[in-house]
This record gives sequence, C-alpha cells and structure tokens, in this order.
Amino acid sequence: MLRWSIAFFLIALVAAIFGFGGIAAGAATIARVLFYVFLVLFLLSLIARLASR
Repeated sequence: MLRWSIAFFLIALVAAIFGFGGIAAGAATIARVLFYVFLVLFLLSLIARLASR
C-alpha cells in the first residue's frame, strides 16, 4: 500500500510539473488517503504484535 501511495505521489508531481492541476490534485489526494490507511494498518499490526507477546 505504501508503494501505491508513492506511485500516486509521483504521478501528482509529474502532473503538477506539466501543468495538469486537476489531475495533480486528485492524485495527491489519493496518495494522502492511501498513506493514512497504510499508517493506521501499520500501527494496528504493531499494537497487535506487541499485545500478543
């Protein structure tokens, strides 16, 4: 999931460089959402692993 987030971030950067503001904003929003989902799932798995010990 982190790879998808990075991929959409790179798409947003390339779109912004070429002047496609709408596409860049959409890709940046998707990248941000995917990053937060990844972060929440990572923290939940970390807590579950610590609780199982």
